[in-house]
Formats: sequence, structure tokens, C-alpha cells
Amino acid sequence: MKLGLFFLVIGYLLSQFYRSFLAVLSGLLQSDIGVTADDLALSSGLWFLVFAAMQLPVGWALDLFGPRRTTAVLLGVGGTAGAVVFALAQNALHLHLAMALLGIGCAPVLMASYYIFARSFPPAIFATLAGAVIGFGSLGNILGALPMAWAAEMFGWRPSILALAGVTALVSVVLWNVIQDPPKVDAPKGEKGSVLGLLRIPALWFLIPLLFVNYAPAAGLRGLWVGPYYTDVHAAGATGIGQVSLLMALAMIAGNFAYGPLDRLLGTRKWVILAGNLAGALCLGLLWGFPLAGFWQAAVLFAAVGFFGASFPMMMAHGRSFIPAHMTGRGVTLLNLFSIGGVGVLQVISGRVHAFAPQTSPELAYQALFAFFGLLLLIGCIIYAFSTDRTD
Repeated sequence: MKLGLFFLVIGYLLSQFYRSFLAVLSGLLQSDIGVTADDLALSSGLWFLVFAAMQLPVGWALDLFGPRRTTAVLLGVGGTAGAVVFALAQNALHLHLAMALLGIGCAPVLMASYYIFARSFPPAIFATLAGAVIGFGSLGNILGALPMAWAAEMFGWRPSILALAGVTALVSVVLWNVIQDPPKVDAPKGEKGSVLGLLRIPALWFLIPLLFVNYAPAAGLRGLWVGPYYTDVHAAGATGIGQVSLLMALAMIAGNFAYGPLDRLLGTRKWVILAGNLAGALCLGLLWGFPLAGFWQAAVLFAAVGFFGASFPMMMAHGRSFIPAHMTGRGVTLLNLFSIGGVGVLQVISGRVHAFAPQTSPELAYQALFAFFGLLLLIGCIIYAFSTDRTD
């Protein structure tokens, strides 16, 4: 079990890398194959949209086939093929296809570990374990920052991504051999266990809106907009962007470890989640109000958005507490669908927000982005304030 979870973390590390590396490569891709910032926003958004669309079939597969076959097959086929297509890309369409394939490959990895936690470990430590997986797996976020910028400059971005395709294939083979599937739980007699049944649980209605917007600001800024912002506003090169991306990635890792045990320490999940997300909305408001802040002042605010935006594991623990045991796979993936789907939808919309914002000076387009993400997060918090608190 421990060895299987270790390599699931490695798989999640790859997932974090593939969702975030476009920010560092944005300048090289624009110059080498002629894509625009809006093209990259669409490519990044497609990763999240396809990832989200895969959550329902992944949940069904986890409950039916278990995490071993589900994860190894999808990561091996989709992840490897997507990385190869990306390394050979000649235009924006190739990037879109590559990111869609990578979304398919990465879709089951985190939910497979959550499935194992929910089925094989005490419920009270779910949030801590869930946060630890994201925390350690988020080293992929770091690899997608300064190390990716260094590798792209030293070896070229194409050979670097091609090498990662080989790593992805190897990890999928190892996962096939080391993951141990938990015993299955049969549905109570007369219950079909449909996803629609989950959506009829009233307690989830107040969680889903915040889940939809919670991760979008951190993922959108770290995965894409931090690069163009520093290029346009601060005239930064790949190394400078890599430094800021690394700082934000480290803050996101720290946030996952910080949130993890707070429900047991404070006796609440709801108020930990609400306070953290309100703090994230405040940081976005400061970025909107001071778009021309100094290089490192802005970097600290980006890092704070990443830190406070790391409440996803705690939100999953909150939502999982309302889900029947025999629907664990479909339950956690349904919640993840709203979270990752929100990132994908809002990432694509963010490209339109950036494009249609006033272009009289560079910072105006980014002010529009910060306001867009901040207001949505605030609305999500207002709805979530009416949710039912529950701890295990």
C-alpha cells in the first residue's frame, strides 16, 4: 500500500507539472511556433476541461475496476501520447491536442489516492493525507518553474518534454505493478448509486459553487498568467518568471500542508475554508488595486494567492463526509469535476477577459484578470457561508 501511494504521488507530481509548465514556456512557444497568449490560455484551459470531463468515467472506473488499472492505463496512454505530441508541436492546434491528451492521462491520479484514503484509512485524517499528497506532488509545480526554464534554455523545450514523456510511460508501468486495490463495497440493496443521487444531497449544494472557483485563481495565475504579466509589466525574461513561479509553487505546497491538520486542531472545516478563501480574495484585490507594484511585491501577493488557494483537500474532506461509502469513487471525482472544471472554464474565459480589456497600458488587462478571479472567489465564499459544517 505504501509503495503504491508513493508512486501515485510521483504520478501526481507529473500531473502538477503538466498543468503548470506553460507559464514558463510561454515566451519560447510564442517565438518558436507563433502562438499567442490567448492560444496558450485555451491550451491550458483544455487540460482542465478534459481533465474535468474525465472525472465521471474515472469515478465509475475506480468503483468498478479499482485504482490500479484505472490509473496505469490512462496515465500510460494519455499522458505519454500527450507529452510526445507537445514535444513535436508545430502550431497552436498541436498544443491544444497535446494538452487535451495530457488532461486524460492525469485525470485519475489524485482521485485514485483519495479513493484509497477514503476506503483504507480513518476518516478523521482524510484532509491531512489529502493535503500531504498535493503538497508532495506539488513538487511538479516546482519542476514546472525554474527547473523547466533552465532545461528549456540548456537543452531546448522539445527534448526536455520528450524526456518527460519517457518518464511518464515508466511511471505508468510501475503503477500497474505496485498499486493494491482496496476491497470493494457493495451498494445497499435497492440502491443504484447514481451520480444524480449524489447531486440530491443538499449539503453539497453550498460547497459546489466555491469548489468551482476555489482553485481557479491560483491555478490560472501560476499555470499561465504569471508569465505574460511579468513579461508585459516588468519586462522579465524566462529566469525571472521562473523565480516568481517557483515562489508561488512553494507557497502552494506550504498551503496544502498548512490546511491539512487544521480541521482537527480547530474542530471545524467550514470556517478554516472560508477564512482562507476570503484571504485569497483580499490578495487578488490588492493585485487589482496595485498592478504596478514592484517585482517582488507583486511576487509576494501571487505567492499569497497560491498559499490561501490551497484549501482544495480540506474542501474534499468536507464534501466526502456527506458521501456514502459505496459511492466513494464517484463522489470524490464528482467534487473534483466541479473544481477542475471550474479551472478549465474560467481559464478559457480569462483569455477573453485579457483580450477585451483596455489595451492602452499593459497593466490594465491584468487588472481585469485580478478583478475577474477575485470577484468570483468572493461570490463563492458568500454562498459557502451557508453550508453545513461537518468533521469526522
